[in-house]
Amino acid sequence: MLKKNGKWLAGLLMMAGLQAAAQQPCMRLNSGTPGVVWKVKPAATAPAAAQLQATDYDDKDWVTADVPGTVFGAYVAAGLEKDPNFGDNIYKVDKSKYDRDFWYRTVFTPAANRQEKQWLIFEGVNRKGEVFLNGQRLGLLDGFMDRGKFDVTHILRPGQPNVLAVLVKWPGTPIVNYSSPTYISAASWDWMPYVPGLNMGITDDVYLGSSGAVTINDPWIRTLVPDTAHAMLHISMDLHNDGDSEQEGTVTGTITPGNITFSRKVKVGAGRTDHVSFQEKAEHPQLWWPNGYGAQPLYTCDLQFTAATKVSDEKRVKFGIKQYSYDTLGGVLHLHINGQRIFIKGGNWGMSEYMLRCRGGEYETKLKLHHDMHLNMVRNWIGSTTDEEFYEACDKYGLMVWDDFWLNSHPNLPDDVFAFNRNAVEKIKRLRNHPSIAVWCGDNEGYPLPPLNGWLREDVATFDAGDRLYQANSHADGLTGSGPWANFLPSWYFTRFPGGFGGTPGWGLRTEIGTAVFTNVESFKRFMPDSSWWPRNEMWNKHFFGKNAFNAGPDRYDDAITKSYGAPTGIDDYCRKAQLLNIETNKAMYEGWLHNMWNDASGIMTWMSQSAYPSFVWQTYDYYYDLTGAYFGVKKACEPLHIQWSAGDNSVKVINTTLQNAPGLTAEAMVYNVDGRPAKEFAKTVKVDAAAGAATPCFNLNFNIDNLAFRKPAVASSTSNDGGDAGAVADGSTGSRWSSHYTDHEWVYVDLQAPQEISSVVLNWETAHAKAFRLLVSDDAQNWKEIYQTTDGKGGMETVNFPPVKARYVKMQGDKRATEWGYSLYDFEVYGKRSSTLSDVQFIRLYLKDGTGRVLSDNFYWRSNRAADYTALNKLAPVKLTITSKMETVGDSIRIRAIVRNPASTTAFAVRVQLLRADNNQQVLPLLMSDNYFTLFKGEQQEVVMQVEKKVLENGKYKLTAIPYNGN
Repeated sequence: MLKKNGKWLAGLLMMAGLQAAAQQPCMRLNSGTPGVVWKVKPAATAPAAAQLQATDYDDKDWVTADVPGTVFGAYVAAGLEKDPNFGDNIYKVDKSKYDRDFWYRTVFTPAANRQEKQWLIFEGVNRKGEVFLNGQRLGLLDGFMDRGKFDVTHILRPGQPNVLAVLVKWPGTPIVNYSSPTYISAASWDWMPYVPGLNMGITDDVYLGSSGAVTINDPWIRTLVPDTAHAMLHISMDLHNDGDSEQEGTVTGTITPGNITFSRKVKVGAGRTDHVSFQEKAEHPQLWWPNGYGAQPLYTCDLQFTAATKVSDEKRVKFGIKQYSYDTLGGVLHLHINGQRIFIKGGNWGMSEYMLRCRGGEYETKLKLHHDMHLNMVRNWIGSTTDEEFYEACDKYGLMVWDDFWLNSHPNLPDDVFAFNRNAVEKIKRLRNHPSIAVWCGDNEGYPLPPLNGWLREDVATFDAGDRLYQANSHADGLTGSGPWANFLPSWYFTRFPGGFGGTPGWGLRTEIGTAVFTNVESFKRFMPDSSWWPRNEMWNKHFFGKNAFNAGPDRYDDAITKSYGAPTGIDDYCRKAQLLNIETNKAMYEGWLHNMWNDASGIMTWMSQSAYPSFVWQTYDYYYDLTGAYFGVKKACEPLHIQWSAGDNSVKVINTTLQNAPGLTAEAMVYNVDGRPAKEFAKTVKVDAAAGAATPCFNLNFNIDNLAFRKPAVASSTSNDGGDAGAVADGSTGSRWSSHYTDHEWVYVDLQAPQEISSVVLNWETAHAKAFRLLVSDDAQNWKEIYQTTDGKGGMETVNFPPVKARYVKMQGDKRATEWGYSLYDFEVYGKRSSTLSDVQFIRLYLKDGTGRVLSDNFYWRSNRAADYTALNKLAPVKLTITSKMETVGDSIRIRAIVRNPASTTAFAVRVQLLRADNNQQVLPLLMSDNYFTLFKGEQQEVVMQVEKKVLENGKYKLTAIPYNGN
């Protein structure tokens, strides 16, 4: 991986899609290059431009800067601002110091060069940059993707000091959408703070290159796949002659693997640009596939223009052979690649890092974590990630990119629509060779205003040849909206339908849906002052757990922790319980969509899959790369071959999101009481053939063994449009509900079909419950006898016990509503004598095995008889586990294999394994980890594989901890 900190010089211009000068020779002008030191100073306090561009100018009072980087980042790195990650430091910064124009300046000495042309290349400046070399103005960069390529042949002084100065213009406010193209969220969002200076700076690579008179520009390789055994390659490029006379030469190219070669003699007139193209065939190509559907082989195309036996310019382009296609059958957008329909499992990136400090190998880490979660798409939200390394890692790991332009649903155009469109064209040209690009999207939650929508559509049609879809609006036109962004009970994600904002009703393709995700306590303490640890306070809100993140529903999240797991006693307990909520919510979110695969559902992208700022919302791993419960919930749900349980209707399905059929499998389910004793009456085993790209039903887990009303007829006084009919109360599914008209005196009854002795009724209410209601029984549904009445209904799961009575019909008669809505029931259960020995909280363990008994997928859930009340878990006896491990070296990494054992007779629930440094007990991060938060019954053991780079664990000395929820 090429790092932007200047440590690697080799192969700089070999990066995919890079449109610079020839490879030989060149000089990086990024920070870290020997002899290159960048400085910054506010333009208002700097001397006249001519003075600072003199080689003898003394810039010792300027601040050292990182290039690529930002102005504010330079001041932070220099220690002139307190750590912006910590506490509320970033909110206290004087924005006026940074919300203005700045000069960048460096002095460098290039080597002598024999090539005819010398070029100065800029890959990105935010928001504008006026460039000067040795006192001469070269031009203006306008937009953070505007590529600057300046002919400095007669300005550069080889072997002598040269002064490069750039006047960088502040983006200005309001930023949305006026300043676009820029990093829109830098002006604050509901997940990151205002960044002083709005991320202005030299934000991408700077270097010198050289060439002959003719250069190769914008090489483009289109791939068409009529079938998997053949591919057509269309190779094209522009040849530009910067010389004073016509140039005659030869364009040659070699594609590997396959050793496909081509060449052509051409003449390019002085000052002219000629377009050259070739058509080639690839037999039995190695196709590029999304993660989980196949491999991600990349091809290399080496291009060269030679004149008079001298290489004038050369380029290397990496690409993948693939072909995208799309349909909107049933009003739902479906994506295909190489003729195969792909179920999208993705995540949104708000930004790579809120101060643009994500560089080089960090993209490798972030996207490897996405790969290991079995995701296959990343949404580059509002185009806020611009680094080449991001796309290279997506290519490598099979992560398709839903790539936005820089608009956010506001009813205003950018101040300069022409600069916006130039940057849009530039973006397409830079990135179109990446096989990972799957969708170009015009606007976040809106349509680009005229003329931009038409321009962007034509830009994609012209400069990407329509090879990818242009999707104007991120939550309409074949999509089911965006959001919600707060947590719900697991059953809600299986309920028809999880509501979104905008778009059409249904699961469909949802480009944003998420939940708050609290960190583990170790990360919490890294960025929160100890005075603000507990209880919840305004400092939590500064990190988006309060009104600043209203869309994340922090109050709802808080309430769910307390109701499900009991009121936390402190920050350690809060973070411990939060991980359980993170697991169950995030797993259910993906599994709810997978449960309905192709039955409306075509994909889901969580908001968000990675963290740009230390916060408590919308992440799977946190800012410090600690893997939260959400990470492992998503990782489990998205397995390519996967067995899962529906919290909505208790069905079990096998999900196969691969291209291979999986015949002859065995699906097994076992239910356990909270103490680990198996409840054998609920066990299930079935043979199943799991078809490729399908959700295959296996069986239902019947937790209604004693429920006399299960699947019996039901009748209601009315049914509203927002709920199901009366039968929903007796179908055994919390994923369906009956809802009445919005009046007080409504009712519903179940017909037990024969007189039965009953002694209790369980009513599972939706929010719209009864404040006052009665229970009545009858033998003929005409004459009713009251057996219970209340004027203080609490809603939720209400259990009513009464002396045994014999009856055929049981009615809930509403007398007064608790809300403005009607009455709404998920379940109406009726019981007599109970035979089941289930505890209030149970565990469900699923296995999917092949014909040899090898486990291909396993899954684990906790379930409650009382609407997500898991407080019984707090009564588990403490358990102390044993752990052993082995370490091995694998290339540049250390791999640790640990075996965790439960020697106790008590369940060890939600075991969290941590890798720590032996000398200081600090977490070893980042790391890859096979599993965590697993449960061990008596005598069971689990292998956990961890991998870290050697440099992260320098001396190889470590310790491991394995602590369950009920640890000691």
